[in-house]
Amino acid sequence: MSASTAAITEPSTKERSSAQSQDWFLYMIETEGGRLYTGITTDPSRRFEQHRSGKGGAKFFRTDPPKRICFQQPFPDRSTASKQEYRLKRLSRKEKLALIEHSMINIEVGL
Repeated sequence: MSASTAAITEPSTKERSSAQSQDWFLYMIETEGGRLYTGITTDPSRRFEQHRSGKGGAKFFRTDPPKRICFQQPFPDRSTASKQEYRLKRLSRKEKLALIEHSMINIEVGL
């Protein structure tokens, strides 16, 4: 993973252990066309449905519908999530895909 990918900080042990009490999530959605959309929300499933239905979702999805949530990470507050969203949006597509791949490995391995 490159140095700029590492700019997306991992949650602390305390944040990981209390993941269910997290209020904000940073997420990425892959579209049917393969594009990536990044945002923050308190409820990734609800937000995905808003994007999918077009009711309250981003204009980004009008021409390329969302396919799946490919990345999500909890944060303790909106401010922290927003700062991480800014960092994530500055990464190249290649770095974002590496981050997604790394998070999938962690999920599959149970880390």
